[in-house]
Amino acid sequence: MTTLHLIDGTYELFRSHFGAPPRQTPEGWEIGAVHGILQSTLTLLADAEVTHVAAAFDTVIESFRNHMYDGYKTGEGTPPELFAQFPVAERAMETIGVTVWSMIEQEADDGLAAGAHKFVDEVDRVIVMSPDKDMAQLYGHPKIVGYDRRNQMIVDADGVREKFGVSPESIPDYLGLVGDTADGFPGLPGWGAKSAGALLTRYNHIESIPSSELDWDVKVRSAARLAETLRDHMDDALLFKDIATLRTDADIPQTLDEIEWKGAKRQEFMALCDELGFTSLKTRPTRWQ
Repeated sequence: MTTLHLIDGTYELFRSHFGAPPRQTPEGWEIGAVHGILQSTLTLLADAEVTHVAAAFDTVIESFRNHMYDGYKTGEGTPPELFAQFPVAERAMETIGVTVWSMIEQEADDGLAAGAHKFVDEVDRVIVMSPDKDMAQLYGHPKIVGYDRRNQMIVDADGVREKFGVSPESIPDYLGLVGDTADGFPGLPGWGAKSAGALLTRYNHIESIPSSELDWDVKVRSAARLAETLRDHMDDALLFKDIATLRTDADIPQTLDEIEWKGAKRQEFMALCDELGFTSLKTRPTRWQ
C-alpha cells in the first residue's frame, strides 16, 4: 500500500518548542524545537506504513495573504529563538530523508494542499499531519485524511461534519463566516458555529445563502440580524473565505518516486547530531540510504 504522509513542519516546530523541555546546542543556542520535530518524525518513519513523506515549512512567515488583509497573521510574537530554528529544522529533516518544501510566497498549508492534490491519484492514501482547521477542506476526497498527532485521531469527511457541522467543501465558507483567530481574521459579527453550520449544511456556500432570512428554510436564532449582517458585510465574508481557501498551485517539482522515503542519510545525519548535540537520536533511524 502506497501511503503519502504530509507533515506540517511549522506546526511541529511550534508544538515542540512549547511542549518539550528546553535544549541547547554545545554552544548554548536553543535547539529544542528541532530535536522535537526530528524525534517525532523518526517515530513516524519507524512505521512500516510510511512509504512516501514530505514536510512543508513557512520559510517566510508572511505570505500573499498579508497583502489581502492587513490583520492577517504575521511573525510578530514568534520567539526569536524559535524562528532561528526554522532553517536548521529544514536541513535536519532532509538528513533523515524527508523531502522538504520551503514556502515563501505561499504558506506551509498551501504546500501540503498542493502535494495532496498532485499525488492523490498516484497513491492509495494521503495522510495530512496537521490539526489546522483550514486543512479540513481537503478531506472531502475519499483518499485524503488528516491526522491529529496530539489527540492521535484520524479525521475524514465524516469527522469534519461531526466537528464543524459542515462538509469539507464548505470549510472556507465556514471560516469566512465565523473567522479564524489563529490566522487573524474575525469573520462576521454575531455569526457563530451553530448559525454558520446550519445555513451551510443547507446552502453549502456563502454565495448561495438567500439574502433575506424570510427565504431561509432552516431555523436559526436571530435570523433577521444575521441576514442583515451578511448583506452589509458580504464583501468581507467573501474575502475571508478566499483567505481561508487553500491554494493547490504551489510549486511541487518532485515526482512521486522522488519523495519515496528510502532512509536517513547516514553521514549527514550523524554530522548534524554531533553539531547539535543530539547524541540520543543517533540510533533512532530504522533505515539508511
